[in-house]
Amino acid sequence: MTRLEAVKTFAKAWLPPALTGFAARLLGGGCTWAGDYSSWSAALAQCPGYDAASILESVKAAAQKVKRGEAAYERDSVLFDAIEYSWPLLAGLLWIAARNGGRLDLLDFGGGLGTTFQQNRHFLADLAEVNWSIVEQPGFVACGKENFETGRLRFYDSIEACLAARPSGTLLLSGALQYLPDPYSFLEAAGPRFRFAVLDLTPVHGGERDLLTIQTVPPSIHRARYPCWIFSEARLRAALLRHWDTVADFDSHLGQNLRIGPVRARYRGFILQRRATP
Repeated sequence: MTRLEAVKTFAKAWLPPALTGFAARLLGGGCTWAGDYSSWSAALAQCPGYDAASILESVKAAAQKVKRGEAAYERDSVLFDAIEYSWPLLAGLLWIAARNGGRLDLLDFGGGLGTTFQQNRHFLADLAEVNWSIVEQPGFVACGKENFETGRLRFYDSIEACLAARPSGTLLLSGALQYLPDPYSFLEAAGPRFRFAVLDLTPVHGGERDLLTIQTVPPSIHRARYPCWIFSEARLRAALLRHWDTVADFDSHLGQNLRIGPVRARYRGFILQRRATP
């Protein structure tokens, strides 16, 4: 399989379940992680389905309230009176825009209905140009196009469709990479396509190998269980450095005390720039 074919395959077949990227951002909601599975299929066999339509409707209703000015921000369909910023992520986006003449062309993989875009929109408003493209599952794409799409914010159902319509030099993975069956193949395929990458809310621990767990989302959000990687930070860094240099890394603004049995983990972020070829 070529790298381009791999990007197509992972973009279409392995978009994160709609809830999981959101659940990664709601640590106070009681999500738990358990197990150490030998394969994705073994973990998936222990995970029942979920009501995707119900999830979409909940997120849509919350996002519409933000759009109407009835709330400042939504995360995981929960409304907030004030925005909770990921300042390092925002700094990375503005740094990337500064290196591109005030222009930000970004592909937000698994970005729901635009949570991260809405979170940072006030600080992006004065950039010369913002093209924020979300690649998501078909239901979210249809909803996004009908209710939330603007000149700056667009929705696509694959990376390839997005890049064909709206070339993007920056890849954003916020609470998404850990829900892919083969995240390293995804990074290897995506690496040559993006000059910059920004990762946030990526769970890591200090061990030598990755842990494949099941994340349980409580009924207070939506009852669901999904396979979820907890990465070895050293192994993840090595994979990122195959194509990008690390401009900065940071502790995410949420999730600094995750527990998987005896293992302690935390959410980390990375701001990356493609390595110049000699």
